[in-house]
Amino acid sequence: AVSFARALAGKVVLLHAVQPPVIVSGEYALPVEVMQEAVTAGEQATQENLARYEDKLRAAGLEPEAILRHGPPVQMILDEARRVCADYIVMGSHGHGRLYDLLVGSTSAGVLKRCTCGVIIVPPADKHG
Repeated sequence: AVSFARALAGKVVLLHAVQPPVIVSGEYALPVEVMQEAVTAGEQATQENLARYEDKLRAAGLEPEAILRHGPPVQMILDEARRVCADYIVMGSHGHGRLYDLLVGSTSAGVLKRCTCGVIIVPPADKHG
């Protein structure tokens, strides 16, 4: 993404979309307090990761914008791309596999199907040798 942004004199927006937790009721449900603690801890870790990436990009001479959004990831990515008038989206893929993607869906596939700008999918580190 850094090389791409430099080559095209582009702006980098770091976006992390947090899928709201599914609330389950019944005997197997976690207490609300436990769910809230997990969500809070996850958001704090996400903010720290975004800050680390933001620092790396600044050190590389770019001026990134880091954003945390709550909602369905595909929709949040598409909304943000529209907001910043993105020419390209560079996003990572978890590489879960076809069965997972069939049953759960892939964020990458969802963005590719609905996006009106270019999309570059970066495979997981262990997948690109």
